Amino acid sequence: MTIPDPDPQPQVQTLTPQPDPAPEPEPEPEPPETAPEDRLTVEEDGRYYDPDHVVLYLHTYGRLPSNYITKKEARKLGWSGGTPEKYREGAAIGGDRFGNREGLLPDAEGRTYTECDLNTLGQKKRGAERLLFSNDGLYFYTGDHYETYTELTVNEKGEVVWMN
Repeated sequence: MTIPDPDPQPQVQTLTPQPDPAPEPEPEPEPPETAPEDRLTVEEDGRYYDPDHVVLYLHTYGRLPSNYITKKEARKLGWSGGTPEKYREGAAIGGDRFGNREGLLPDAEGRTYTECDLNTLGQKKRGAERLLFSNDGLYFYTGDHYETYTELTVNEKGEVVWMN
C-alpha cells in the first residue's frame, strides 16, 4: 500500500513559448476594371475631334458626328481650304471618300474607305491627322498625312484599342 506524501511537490512543466502563427496574408485585391465613369463614352449629339472618340462614335452610331461636313458642304459655305470653323462653328472636314490608290490599307471586295480630319478644333489648318474608316468596320489613324497607318478597333468592352 502506498501512503500519499503529505506535502507533495507541485509538478512544474516548462513550456517553451511558441510564437503566434503568422496571420494568413490577405489576398491581393483584384485590379478594378475601368470604372464606368472613366470609360470613354460618346453622346449622339456630341462633337468629337480626337481619334478615340471619333472611332467610338462611328462604332456606336454608324456615322460621323454632326460636327463633320464634307468638302462639298464646306465649299457651299464659302470654304476653300484651311479650317472650316469660320464658316460653321466647330466644323471639321470629314465624310469624303478615300481612294486608297496607294493600296496601303487592306482591300476587299466591296470595301470602301471614308476619311475625316482629326484634332482640328481651334486650328488654322487642317493638319496631317486623319482617320480612315471602311464600310465594313475597319479604322486606321494616320498622323503624317497618309504616310503610315495605325489600326484601331473597339473591343468587346467598348474600349478603343490601338493595334500597332
